[in-house]
Amino acid sequence: MSQMAKKSLASPLMGRRAATLAPPPSCCENPEAMNNETPSAMDLRLRTRTGADLESLADLWVASWQETMPAIDFGQRRPWFLDHVRGLEAAGARTVCAFDGGDQLLGFVTFDPAAAYLDQLAVAPRAKGSGAARRLLGEALRLSPSGLTLDVNQDNARALHFYEREGFEKIAEGINPLSGLKTWRLRLSKRV
Repeated sequence: MSQMAKKSLASPLMGRRAATLAPPPSCCENPEAMNNETPSAMDLRLRTRTGADLESLADLWVASWQETMPAIDFGQRRPWFLDHVRGLEAAGARTVCAFDGGDQLLGFVTFDPAAAYLDQLAVAPRAKGSGAARRLLGEALRLSPSGLTLDVNQDNARALHFYEREGFEKIAEGINPLSGLKTWRLRLSKRV
């Protein structure tokens, strides 16, 4: 197992808890549920994370996971998240952010193209159903030559549904070493 996989806390989309980090929820589950305030995937701008984005990423990560798993205080896990993202990026991972037309952060994905591992995929609660998760996942796949593997909490039905709809398949069961929650390891080979 890669260092990134071991350290992963899991994103909300990644089983809403793919590593205690738990990235934010999927945004593409129910397009009919979108309201007029939900941004459209067409309005998204993607770019690599800068130093100025890290605090906003942490805010989004906490909000997304708090909504996904309200029994866990993700605010207390914020320092862990900040250190985790810095460590992943120092080891070669990339973080791509999605912004709306007003330059508000809507989501992010952190992945290691060389290890083919997606560690975090989080979307702001207001961006659910907007297509932001799909766009971010698409960018991670575009930049990962051999596809992607990820871990998702087994009880994160929304994230699991999203990943399976996008073509990921279950390849193994596991346990998150930080939370003790059951996880699924999912894999999507590079689309040709």
